[in-house]
Amino acid sequence: MMEKLKFKAPFGVPVPVISVSPVNMATFNNRGNELQVRISAPSTGNNLPIIVFAHGYGQSLDSYAPLVNFWAAHGFVVVQCTFLDSRRYAIPADDPRTPLLWKFRVEDVKHMLDELDVIEGYITGLKGRTDRNRIAAVGHSFGAQTTGMLLGARIIQPDGKPGEDLSDDRIKAGVLLTPAGKGGADLSAFAAEHFPFMNPSYTEMTTPSLVMAGNKDISALTVRGWEWFTDAYYLSPGANALLTLFGAEHGLGGISGYEAAETTDENPDRVETVAYLSWAYLTSALYPENNSWSEASKWLIESANAIGKIDVK
Repeated sequence: MMEKLKFKAPFGVPVPVISVSPVNMATFNNRGNELQVRISAPSTGNNLPIIVFAHGYGQSLDSYAPLVNFWAAHGFVVVQCTFLDSRRYAIPADDPRTPLLWKFRVEDVKHMLDELDVIEGYITGLKGRTDRNRIAAVGHSFGAQTTGMLLGARIIQPDGKPGEDLSDDRIKAGVLLTPAGKGGADLSAFAAEHFPFMNPSYTEMTTPSLVMAGNKDISALTVRGWEWFTDAYYLSPGANALLTLFGAEHGLGGISGYEAAETTDENPDRVETVAYLSWAYLTSALYPENNSWSEASKWLIESANAIGKIDVK
């Protein structure tokens, strides 16, 4: 077994987490369904940084508890919602909203940021304890595309030009977990037919970010191998770190939930590593004087039975 992680959180030892859901918010922009939100926060602490989290395709606000609980227990307020592509809504392919599900996702996150005062009010005593100048975004799979767009990535249009800039300057750093790579000829025929929006341009993604990928993540969405999921690192001027997890598939060990049946590469140590390294990166990105990322990187390099490697630029 891999040695246990040695957490060195600047907010002290893990604290109890308070989580409230669903917070039901009014619809907007023809969304058609209430926006349901979960907020998770440490029970103590002030000037708390914020993470807005974007789930993968089909998931919900109840997903990714292994990550959310860790981040909140170590000092972050985490805000997440259920996007329209969730299995809970079961929106059919012929629904007029379907072609724009990717855009509704970005709008949902921005709406949560707009309504932070309201959202925070659902946890007694949380108001006034957050730091609105230190907001980060994290997303997995389809959620990584959502996060990437909030950080500056765009979708290449049929004419070959980058589409609308949907970035949000309130977000100061991000983590992309298994983000889609280049579109066009790199897509499988299935992906090209069903997901025309899966054609990102990372050239405009200038916000500091960490990309994570597994070297056993072979996807039906691309004709390439697992390296496809590292494109965001190599093509973005903002992505300055890449964590490659050895033996990891798309679920990165099971980050989508405790005992999740869909996990194909169940590995609690891997999940713990994703939680720890993402926390450390964002902590140092939001607090430049903090050395959590350098300590976490050193731990990964020095650990016996290394679970992954880090590249930086």
